[in-house]
Amino acid sequence: MDTEKNNQNDKDKRAKKPFWQKSGKRTKNTGRKVQNQKFYSKNIYSAIDLGTNNCRLLVAQKTEGGFKVIDSFSRVVRLGQGLSNNGALSDEAIDRTIEALDICVAKIKRRGVTHMRNVATQACREATNCDAFIERVEKEVRIKLHIIDPAEEARLAVMGCKALLDSKYSNAVVFDIGGGSTELIWVKIRGNGMPEIIDWMSIPFGVVNLSEKYGTQETISTDKYAEMRQNIMATITSFEQKNDMVEMVAQGKVQLLGTSGTITTLTAMHLELETYDRSRVDGASVKSSKIRKLCKTLSVLNYDERAALKSIGADRADLVVAGCAILESIMDAWPVEDIMVADRGIREGMLLDMMDNIKAPRKKNNRRRNRANRRKVKPKTGEKTG
Repeated sequence: MDTEKNNQNDKDKRAKKPFWQKSGKRTKNTGRKVQNQKFYSKNIYSAIDLGTNNCRLLVAQKTEGGFKVIDSFSRVVRLGQGLSNNGALSDEAIDRTIEALDICVAKIKRRGVTHMRNVATQACREATNCDAFIERVEKEVRIKLHIIDPAEEARLAVMGCKALLDSKYSNAVVFDIGGGSTELIWVKIRGNGMPEIIDWMSIPFGVVNLSEKYGTQETISTDKYAEMRQNIMATITSFEQKNDMVEMVAQGKVQLLGTSGTITTLTAMHLELETYDRSRVDGASVKSSKIRKLCKTLSVLNYDERAALKSIGADRADLVVAGCAILESIMDAWPVEDIMVADRGIREGMLLDMMDNIKAPRKKNNRRRNRANRRKVKPKTGEKTG
């Protein structure tokens, strides 16, 4: 009996520690083939990206060529639902998000994560009750969410997509169509593969707030769709003119790279995929004319017709028209023939950022040698050394 009590006490002590400080063997990743991967350290990294519409998680380990994903999660939580009308996060949206974050934390625990970063974007930047939401997450889910500004969001998006930037171009326009905003990033592509952000802009149009404003759950009229595009284009034009990008586009020096649910969904439709396949979508190059044709088709369908399409479904049926309006406006501003599609972004950027900035621990022999060197007595001033 005493032994059982002692064992229970030990368990209670461990349970009181934050889960990332617990010791013990990590759960083996038996469901994935990792024997051919060369891991650089035993560190396990996780990244949570909480947007206006989605909650996403990646868990990965560093490899020679970048990183190996060992777990992931994505759920539509609609955190920003009603935000444009009320200015605050609703209780229902918060409850949905807490539930999704609980699942993320369970995966983080199971994978033995050693380094994590968790960020929130536009919805939390806007909401008047965001502080209360962040406190509730910390209390109930036991993680800290950090609200990042648009500049950091743009940097992480570019870092996450840098492997898809083509050095045959001198520059790129990277766009990320979110739920509450759209990030536009003007990038210099350098020969060493490291992109340089020249300028960026966050426009206050995303698929959630535009859908709520224009009521895209119903069939939207041609005039309303044109009005949506006109409002978006008005904000994009100032960014384009500031950087004088049209001439470079005309000379074929600019790559157009998109990362978002809108472009990946339309690409899956274009590829006529029965079920979504990230390996087919990520890194695909699609003709702008093909994407524009899909946008025209979707913009005149009603909600039920959109929901019936395999690549869209109920989760995106009310959002895809607004996404099409944003995407068509981007293609109007920068008429590039081909669009590079990225099913990657902020999470991948966070993982790469952590892996680049967290050094692997030194070997024990080196530490012992350094301590021995520090213990050597230095000669006193004026003392002969030989």
